[in-house]
Amino acid sequence: MTALAAPPTAPETGRPPQDPPGRRVRKGGAGRTMKGGWLSYVILGFALLISAFPFYWTIVAASRSNADLAQVPPSLLPGPNLIKNFEAVLEEADIGKALLNSLIVSGSITVGTVLCCTLAGFAFAKLKFRGRGALLTLTIGTMMIPPQLGVIPLFMLIAELQWVNQLQAVILPGLVSAFGVFFMRQYLVQSLPDELIEAARVDGASTARIFWSIVIPIARPGMAVLGMLTFMTAWNDFFWPIIALSSQEPTVQVALRQLGGGYVNDQSVIMAGTLLGTLPVLLVFGLLGRQIVGGIMQGAVKG
Repeated sequence: MTALAAPPTAPETGRPPQDPPGRRVRKGGAGRTMKGGWLSYVILGFALLISAFPFYWTIVAASRSNADLAQVPPSLLPGPNLIKNFEAVLEEADIGKALLNSLIVSGSITVGTVLCCTLAGFAFAKLKFRGRGALLTLTIGTMMIPPQLGVIPLFMLIAELQWVNQLQAVILPGLVSAFGVFFMRQYLVQSLPDELIEAARVDGASTARIFWSIVIPIARPGMAVLGMLTFMTAWNDFFWPIIALSSQEPTVQVALRQLGGGYVNDQSVIMAGTLLGTLPVLLVFGLLGRQIVGGIMQGAVKG
């Protein structure tokens, strides 16, 4: 029998063996960046253009007059009326109070949703109790129910509590979401090892101590993502606030309904108010976006 030839070894100089001619070997590793081709940049640039154009058009429309917007074709360059339209927004609607109310509502809903959903997700992911599967199925099943079906009983409830036209009527129904519970449950199933919880139990830690000292630090990237999504959803919500609140205690979306009234709607004033209502969301995303993406990447790497 013929013995198998041993693979070539590196010379004594320490240089790695050369690849055979005509054979391409893909090399990679930690710290090595793979560069995309020109087609990738074209696709990304096209996607960026499509995504950013609505916001750019909002700026253009907010800085021009209603007559300019009626021209065919309309101008694609910003105009000189931005400050004038902002002043019209402040005159027609109490936008300052609306921004404050939206900040209170969105911030309260975000904090409550993140804490409650993380706690419930931890329970469904790592704690063993009777009926866990049935409760999780019931929680996920509520996502299939259209929110419009619960408007009448919910309004009857807040009317009985005398909360109509008060911010708690908008805050309390949104403190927990089925999506948030399911999202945090799935995140903790993948990111939280059972051995870590068992080690904490051996050391005598209670469930509350495990949650605050172990679960919260591990779940921080998922909590950041859930918080960002919740804040944006609560800030942009119009359906329930328009029912529960009035023009005397509005959120931003309710206040925008008062803009541009008349025989012909002034679209430039409406777009100026929309721009004012969008800037806080962009500011929050600009401040937290890098931390959210960095947290996701750290949570995705298993060490």
